[in-house]
Amino acid sequence: MAFPATRRGCLAVALSIAVATLAAGPGAAAGTAAWTAPNGDLDNTRVATSSITAANVSSLKVAWKVPLTGVGADDYRFAATPLIAGGVVYTQDLASTVTAYRESNGSVLWTHAFPDAPSAGPNGVTLAGGRLYGATPTYAFALDAATGSLVWRSVTLTRNGHEGIDMAPTVANGIVYVSTVPGNASSFYAGGGIGRLFALDARTGKVRWRFNTVPASLWGKPGVNAGGGVWYSPAVSGNAVYADIGNPAPFPNAASRPGPNLYTDSVVKLDASTGKLIWYRQVLPHDLYDWDLEAPPVLTTAGGRSIVVAAGKMGDVYGVDATTGSLLWKTPVGIHDGHDNDDEQAMDGSPPSLAGVVYPGSYGGVLTPLAVADGVAYVPIVDLGTAWLPQETQQWSSAAGELDAVELDTGKLLWSTKLASPVFGAATVSNDLVFTTTFAGALVAVSRSNGRVVWRCELPTSTNAPLAIAGNVLVTAASIPHDSGEAELIAFRLG
Repeated sequence: MAFPATRRGCLAVALSIAVATLAAGPGAAAGTAAWTAPNGDLDNTRVATSSITAANVSSLKVAWKVPLTGVGADDYRFAATPLIAGGVVYTQDLASTVTAYRESNGSVLWTHAFPDAPSAGPNGVTLAGGRLYGATPTYAFALDAATGSLVWRSVTLTRNGHEGIDMAPTVANGIVYVSTVPGNASSFYAGGGIGRLFALDARTGKVRWRFNTVPASLWGKPGVNAGGGVWYSPAVSGNAVYADIGNPAPFPNAASRPGPNLYTDSVVKLDASTGKLIWYRQVLPHDLYDWDLEAPPVLTTAGGRSIVVAAGKMGDVYGVDATTGSLLWKTPVGIHDGHDNDDEQAMDGSPPSLAGVVYPGSYGGVLTPLAVADGVAYVPIVDLGTAWLPQETQQWSSAAGELDAVELDTGKLLWSTKLASPVFGAATVSNDLVFTTTFAGALVAVSRSNGRVVWRCELPTSTNAPLAIAGNVLVTAASIPHDSGEAELIAFRLG
């Protein structure tokens, strides 16, 4: 992809922010707020305790920046959500290196490297009980948050060279939840790769249980087929853990794996103590197009009940009853071009013609985490098609993005904000704003009341990285070095 020349700087782009109808929250003073989990909390809501609002976002300025040099897959440098707590910023880059920075000025407090461990991402760490929990492509680990010293490393969780770990763990009630996927920085979806969700003892790293997201038999042909795994942090509530499961392979030719290919493209609810399956809701059986249900599930309430909000690369957002697993609503977002039911045709014995471009593409739809606040889901979208014949080719020349708001009671689309570049940076709520980043390197703040872009800042280079907010500080990364700029971790602060 050719990256456009862009004016680098920050500016308010709308004068109507004073008339926003959604009032800002009480905010938080610097140093009193924290972002300690990959998606902010165990519900995965990505809602910040923050003093940044539409009224003061124009005073958000760069406080410091440091270079990112650890190289992961495709020379990308960073893809994780940073953590902010106790005056420290914690990160894991795509070389798997974990670093602690002083929040005030970006000076390095400590670094813990894991040699020869490039990741395809998203990865990242979780802070709990004075420890940082994370993973390399083959095992999980715990570090002392004050010193960076290794507390424990798990046994190897991958079974073969076709598997890896790309996610930030969830830590709750003394358990670390981490999953393998059928791939790593070298290859993806080679035959025999499966994803397994593990529960590890947070004190020792020992395996308590594991859940096979797909059968080891891989629907009868383990030499050809692959699939499953969890890409983003599960949600935890009480004694239940909720996870979204990735897609099956090969694709688009799925003749080697007839049937629905459980539990791919499913929301699963497991007993947190035993790993026993409580229910599953498969939203896309027999996936043909690499349309993972990969975004992290979000736990919330709507219509007087507890629900799970799920989304993925098929370009749909789902509301699922958290108690029963029943589907409450389904809302398409982004560009769809008539291929949504191709999986059903293929299971009926009539594979679709694959001439032309398919939307959403294999890097399209909802690729990164949603944010949920006050009965609304804020959905980051990639409008990017895939030409499947003669080989898989992404249609980057026409790639764009959206940030959509979906009402959780009904699944109704409230507003849709079109952006000129794919939205790879998740969604993050700060009072009356929702923030995201785009692939072209823009950090954007949008009014929650109407979807209007009220502030944007051009980062030094392109990015696929999310952001974290705590108090008056926002941290993100320009993660993709190219001719016009270098990769950097960047902290913004009000004033």
